[in-house]
Amino acid sequence: MVSVSSITRCHEVLMFEALREAMIEEMTLDPTVCMIGEDVGDYGGSYKVSKGLSEMFGDLRVLDTPIAENSFTGMGIGAAMKGLRPVVEGMNMGFLLLAYNQISNNCGMLPYTSGGQFKIPIVIRGPGGVGRQLGAEHSQRLESYFQSIPGIQMVACSTPYNAKGLLKAAIRSDNPVVLFEHVLLYNLKEKIPDEEYICCLEEAEMVRPGSQLTILTYSRMRYHVMQAVKTLVNKGYDPEVIDIRSLKPFDLHTIGNSIKKTHRVLIVEECMRTGGIGASLRSAIIDNFWDELDARPVCLSSQDVPTPYAATLEDATVVQPAQIVAAVEEICQ
Repeated sequence: MVSVSSITRCHEVLMFEALREAMIEEMTLDPTVCMIGEDVGDYGGSYKVSKGLSEMFGDLRVLDTPIAENSFTGMGIGAAMKGLRPVVEGMNMGFLLLAYNQISNNCGMLPYTSGGQFKIPIVIRGPGGVGRQLGAEHSQRLESYFQSIPGIQMVACSTPYNAKGLLKAAIRSDNPVVLFEHVLLYNLKEKIPDEEYICCLEEAEMVRPGSQLTILTYSRMRYHVMQAVKTLVNKGYDPEVIDIRSLKPFDLHTIGNSIKKTHRVLIVEECMRTGGIGASLRSAIIDNFWDELDARPVCLSSQDVPTPYAATLEDATVVQPAQIVAAVEEICQ
């Protein structure tokens, strides 16, 4: 992975622009790469990730579809079986529940059930997470739904830099990859290298080195954690922050090395408490690093309720920086 700090020539982009750059570069490089989804053509996608792509590559490689998630996801899987590398965009990740059968029974399992006759190099991506008063049905966190499907990888981007690098890596992968993008991060701004780079799909990112406690997080919660870290540092704490990025499989090498150093761990996620990514990660930590822990691993998750429309109630269902500060103080006592 190329380090931004080692690059002198950079340009500033928003996260949706970084994703768009990744699509342009990969579609230019490989004629088998295509894009499928609702309003991805002339409209440019609901968050403008595909803006201008239909003019550049034609409406057969940037294919507008009807509102039929099960059908166009299945079409993408079939195209992947025949040698294309489709990127399927869900206008909202919650809508992809309508395609769960295709993602589970076909996307994840066909390479195995066909005895290796087919590979499924498909990327399924789109906006999800708790936005600002989008209501319960548009505030889904589907990583908990998809993590039990055998045969698929899951990654979550959190910055323009890793959004571009992860999408490029996912397109080049011969495995089906689900890329989770948070609806509130599309306008995040960052400088990224002018030259080409990719990010490893299986690697976590060290956000802040520390010595007292390991905080594991991903997606939007990275920013809630870093807000809390400012307060914690002022109080004399030295937390290590890791953006796990790879939700399946976990980068247990990076995570384990951190726990062996700090001996305490806090997981912060926007996913649901019951059956969420945090629950799986905590189980993996207990199984692999129990002897390294000086305190029980703690997980802060969203409440197990439908996300309310009212802003104050919506905030109450999601982990806030003050809760992270309180949890760290309790763990480090």
